[in-house]
Amino acid sequence: MKINRNILGTKAKPHPYSSIIIPGGATSRAVARRLPQPVALLHTATAANVCDKSSPTNMKGLFKSKPRTPVDIVRQTRDLLIYADRSPDSRESKREEKMAELCKTIRELKSILYGNSESEPVSEACAQLTQEFFRENTLRLLITCLPKLNLEARKDATQVVANLQRQQVHSRLIASVYLEANLDLMDILIAGYENTDMALHYGAMLRECIRHQTVARYVLESEHMKKFYDYIQLPNFDIAADAAATFKELLTRHKSTVAEFLSKNYDWFFAEYNSKLLESTNYITRRQAIKLLGDILLDRSNSAVMTRYVSSRDNLRILMNLLRESSKSIQLEAFHVFKLFAANQNKPPDIVSILVANKSKLLRLFADFKTDKADEQFEVDKAQVVKEIAAL
Repeated sequence: MKINRNILGTKAKPHPYSSIIIPGGATSRAVARRLPQPVALLHTATAANVCDKSSPTNMKGLFKSKPRTPVDIVRQTRDLLIYADRSPDSRESKREEKMAELCKTIRELKSILYGNSESEPVSEACAQLTQEFFRENTLRLLITCLPKLNLEARKDATQVVANLQRQQVHSRLIASVYLEANLDLMDILIAGYENTDMALHYGAMLRECIRHQTVARYVLESEHMKKFYDYIQLPNFDIAADAAATFKELLTRHKSTVAEFLSKNYDWFFAEYNSKLLESTNYITRRQAIKLLGDILLDRSNSAVMTRYVSSRDNLRILMNLLRESSKSIQLEAFHVFKLFAANQNKPPDIVSILVANKSKLLRLFADFKTDKADEQFEVDKAQVVKEIAAL
């Protein structure tokens, strides 16, 4: 049937609903005028989506990307580290994009190991990450590529390395096993104290690695130990303090290993310790050194080393000079070492002669010697020292 378009009063195009036939004889155009068009369109669009299985929107809903596992993230990090290690330093856009991606994956590793504001770390995820991290040379790559990362990524990487030293998988410290086979990494970390930008990051990693006794023994027995006497006195205060913290950790954490090291290396170790640290012109160096010396000698595992130390007149001379310091802190720490000389029941003749020659001075010094806070143990020790000197 042909429709006379003049009836509509305009030469409009056919309405989109003109083909719909409604039972009962009503035309689709009449129904379309009465229906709210947005609703009609909504139903049509919905129907189209339901029927069209190839719709891009529908495909996205059906095939959502799976979240990456800890293993996936470690592998991606490793690939990016290999890229960073091999590619020349340039400002190409591709390299910048890859480095940004690397920083992001390192942040993800940190988030898995430490958790975040919304969730605690999951032990199973940490175990998977740890296993994959040490399965290949990811740690070596991370250490060697650290200078190429930005500051925030270096901080994140340092925290990741620190955490991994504590992670146990099936009651085993995988990091310890890996480092035992890759002890040369300690050479890189220790040399980091000579790089102002890297010193604090490498120093923090080094302290975590020497939690493992095998690693600590390697460092103690290496030529690097002699370098610490210079690192501790670097002009940069933060780096010097960090080196001093590592030096202390090396000499106090693993008792049996330290006792063995000091017995074997007594002569050069204490000769350097006395001249470079205890007699340093730097106040902070002297204060830290005398405090550490007390910790070492008063440890029962070092009793043989202590007996040898308090039998030396040169050592006694240095301690008596430290007792005369204007600093109360140094005086107090020096006293804790000096009391070992006085309490030694088998004093060599030259030690006795020095104490006798300075008897009156020492007794006057201890008469006015007080601590800022009441300390009963100090008073007991001081009374015993005075008694020993007075009886000479």
